[in-house]
Amino acid sequence: MSQSFSLQDSQSLADLHVYLSRASRVEDGAVRLISASGVLAVYSAILYPRGLLDGSPTVLGLRTFALSEPIELDVVVPIRSLLDRVARLNARAGSPAEAPDGPLKIAVPLQVSTVTWAGISPPKGGWHTQGETDAARLEAAARAGIDEVASAIPTGTGEQIVQRVRSEVWSRPIEGLEFVPAGAGFAAFSLGFLSNGESVSLFETGPWTRLTTSRGHVLVRRKAWTLKG
Repeated sequence: MSQSFSLQDSQSLADLHVYLSRASRVEDGAVRLISASGVLAVYSAILYPRGLLDGSPTVLGLRTFALSEPIELDVVVPIRSLLDRVARLNARAGSPAEAPDGPLKIAVPLQVSTVTWAGISPPKGGWHTQGETDAARLEAAARAGIDEVASAIPTGTGEQIVQRVRSEVWSRPIEGLEFVPAGAGFAAFSLGFLSNGESVSLFETGPWTRLTTSRGHVLVRRKAWTLKG
């Protein structure tokens, strides 16, 4: 398995830097890197259950990047370690004197093996279209949830209570989108996937829902009791 990957250009590197920066502000844990057919998929966890009694949906962010050459890769790495490497190379790419010539190679950080959400693999095919929604609806749900969480959690609140409040808020369906939890809107908004006036395409397969824009994807794995009969 490869110990590095090479992006095609500095724009791809800058996009990866922005994506990782946004993801790390939401969940400063790990990202999963999967490469197939010359494309690198970078998954980040926005929400996921923290125990058997946690009813939170699993909500993942996904950005894909074209590679300069195909490699075999499926690893989970600390987001901070990868972000540091990308940031250093991005700074060099922005300097005419130090800009690398050709593809931009990034070494893969040491793997981690204790990330529960990374054991859940979203399907690659079999998606069925479920229509569209607008970015404004998702952003409104995200902003309302952020305000509710902030007002419900006083300073110094214990982690267990914080997680319970977040689970309750982000598990609720978005008004008019019965099977899309508010956490999906939070993910799309936090990762910068929403653009004013742009439609968001909705897809489903089994327990998974996918929200797709020109900037990225949000994948939601719903709990069994929320599935359609």
